[in-house]
Amino acid sequence: MVQIHDSVESAQKKTNPKEALETAVKEALGRIQRKFIVMSGKGGVGKTSTAVNLAIALAAKGAKVGLMDVDLHGPDVPRMLGFDGILDMNADNKLIPMRFNEHLSAISVESLMEGKDDAIIWRGPVKHSMIQQFIGQVAWGDLDVLLIDAPPGTGDEPLTVAQSIKDAKAIIVTTPQEVSLADVRKSINFCKTVKMEVFGLIENMSGFTCPHCQSVLDLFGTGGGEKTALAMNVAFLGCIPFDTRMVECGDAGVSYQQKHPESAVSKAYADIAEKILAG
Repeated sequence: MVQIHDSVESAQKKTNPKEALETAVKEALGRIQRKFIVMSGKGGVGKTSTAVNLAIALAAKGAKVGLMDVDLHGPDVPRMLGFDGILDMNADNKLIPMRFNEHLSAISVESLMEGKDDAIIWRGPVKHSMIQQFIGQVAWGDLDVLLIDAPPGTGDEPLTVAQSIKDAKAIIVTTPQEVSLADVRKSINFCKTVKMEVFGLIENMSGFTCPHCQSVLDLFGTGGGEKTALAMNVAFLGCIPFDTRMVECGDAGVSYQQKHPESAVSKAYADIAEKILAG
């Protein structure tokens, strides 16, 4: 994997110096109306599935959407979208993102790797360079929304996004349980420190409806996300119910929303997508 990055970086030094890349980043961002980074304070809250399903919900409403996977050590976006193969380059030597449908395209470091199970062992400067290339060296075109799936926590990747995309807003994902909410508060404070606006908070895995008796079970508690949003003075975007079929679809690379369009989960994502498009 390092060889792939080194070859890209070597070509960049010959034909695209640092100033040219910065110019390309500015030009690319100028063609994107709204930018959002999907964050979580900790792992295991369904952040990537939330980013993927938000992208699908936005695309279903006719928006031109780009999904940028900057979870460099654990890239799952291609598998959830059913992508396979290696990215191609266009005549301008820009990477062509994988296309889910006519309205949604995505890019991930996994789509640059021959060995999908290879470990990526990179330090901060290399991550910074790759994320900038994902912005300026990719043929995104005109987009209504760019969603950026970041790894959990407040490390190099979200910091690079905050520095590179000044008008990006944060969508923070949590579960209702207190241990998750404690980490979310750290994510909100991170955004305040780097002067990134928090667009809102999503409570994922919020209640499970038994398919047999229709009783609602609060597997991870209830109401914590909305309470935290109120306490931290950020918008609460909504709750995503827990549905085991979401796991099945994610593992199979099948769109949950296309397979279960009338479900409570699909309706919740559609509602949040409306809020994103409304700004």
